[in-house]
Amino acid sequence: MDKQKILIVDDDANIAELISLYLTKECFETRIAPDGETALTLLDSFSPDLILLDLMLPGIDGYQVCREVRSRSQIPIIMLSAKGEVFDKVLGLELGADDYMEKPFDSKEMVARVKAVLRRCKKPETQAQAAPDAGVKSVSYPDLTINLTNYSVTYMGKNLEMPPKELELLFFLASSPNRVFTRDQLLDRIWGYEYSGDTRTVDVHIKRLREKLGDHAKWRITTIWSKGYKFETF
Repeated sequence: MDKQKILIVDDDANIAELISLYLTKECFETRIAPDGETALTLLDSFSPDLILLDLMLPGIDGYQVCREVRSRSQIPIIMLSAKGEVFDKVLGLELGADDYMEKPFDSKEMVARVKAVLRRCKKPETQAQAAPDAGVKSVSYPDLTINLTNYSVTYMGKNLEMPPKELELLFFLASSPNRVFTRDQLLDRIWGYEYSGDTRTVDVHIKRLREKLGDHAKWRITTIWSKGYKFETF
């Protein structure tokens, strides 16, 4: 079985080597990039399964790297930063990061986060091979079909590109139309108990979904103030 590859992007050599050590012990293959330019080069030559990306980098910073990676692929990204402000977390998530960890962090938590994100972001073809006899999981509404088996969304007759967690969130809400879910329920269901992020993560992903789907005459994602969200049908 091929080892999963982790690209560590951090200009602090000591921290990068320490992260690499812990991940290597967990049987991951790692590569270190000291700056954003090197990271983008390794994106093609190393083909990582996940990127651990520091925000404060010389030259091209982590935000720019994240934006560039997202324009080319859906490789999961965990942002690392000493910054703890809500603004930095939200901006990172809005740019397409899958998770966010503040430095200093516990090595065991870091490894657990990496494993959790990789599980959530499995490639559709890998999932299909793992469960060839599983029934197709999909929900359909006028102009919208969400298929969790092959991780695809068809909207207005066209395939809509969507990161795994956005798709999972949409599928979960659409699978229980008109039922209200709290942010905590959605965080637990989609991100799992290992995820220690705040509920703003849910808000960011709902915002992305709305930008992509807009308002439809027959359905929409509705905010229930002080409660949460629901997939409302008409």
